[in-house]
Amino acid sequence: MSTYIKCKEVRHIEAQQIENLFAGNIRNLLMDAKLDYDKLYEIRLRVGRPLFLTYDGGECFLRKPGQEQYLVTTEDLKETLEYVTGYSLYAYEDEIRQGFISVQGGHRVGVTGKVVLDRGRIMGMKYISCINVRLAHEVVGCADQVMPYIRKKDWVAHTLIVSPPRGGKTTLLRDIIRQLSNGEEKKKMPGVTVGVVDERSELAGSYQGVPQNDLGMRTDVLDGCPKAEGMEMLIRSMSPAVVAVDELGRKEDFKAVESVIHSGCKVIATAHGNSIEDVIHQPYFERLVRRRVFERYIFLDKGEHAGTILGIYDRNGRPC
Repeated sequence: MSTYIKCKEVRHIEAQQIENLFAGNIRNLLMDAKLDYDKLYEIRLRVGRPLFLTYDGGECFLRKPGQEQYLVTTEDLKETLEYVTGYSLYAYEDEIRQGFISVQGGHRVGVTGKVVLDRGRIMGMKYISCINVRLAHEVVGCADQVMPYIRKKDWVAHTLIVSPPRGGKTTLLRDIIRQLSNGEEKKKMPGVTVGVVDERSELAGSYQGVPQNDLGMRTDVLDGCPKAEGMEMLIRSMSPAVVAVDELGRKEDFKAVESVIHSGCKVIATAHGNSIEDVIHQPYFERLVRRRVFERYIFLDKGEHAGTILGIYDRNGRPC
């Protein structure tokens, strides 16, 4: 099975909203290039390096007409940070400590530089040398092909979505959440309450506490909350039927998943990997796979396009 995820509707990204995040020199380059932002994934600025763009299926550098590749300056980064933070870097200290800032539209601005430590704890960052703007792509309907495998009337499968980085797993998870939350009247599928722990602000893309992406009418979001703590909080306070999280990885995450399952809730999550073998060989996944906790495994690949479905398997590893 190898199928490209089709969609009904892609939320168009406003060019001006993205371009206004950048310093004047870079903004002019972006405007002159007349980019298709719906196919653009990342805009990366590194001091002294070319302005780097990652597209669906490729990458390129920007340059002024008739000149060499444009090299990003320290002033470009400083000015861009001022626009991103609304000239108040101090107000975003907590987010910078985590390595990224969420902006309007659900997009994410990642930063790297010299990390400031105090007794082993990250207190902040200075001498920022790289900014990476990751564009959020909301693809409504991209989960249509997988929903029959994970939802049947009142049953929802414990599901793990696996793909390499930029393989489409977050985009797919977002639409699964939306469809479970809204339900489907024609198929007599009632909507269910979904609790989302959005630790990295990628699923809901919350800006000032308000989700920028459509996660459905019955969805509650904990934004910027560590996954393990967030899952426990949702179970105690929001009575969800389904708990959804992105990118399981830490030991605490897996303990929390088991706790959610024991409470009677369904879990839908994502993980990095290319195959079931990759999942099994990750330290904390092995226990869940051995116990056959997940009832559906969905494997994606970047291929020519992000979101190519390699296969859907049941808890025993058999193709569905």
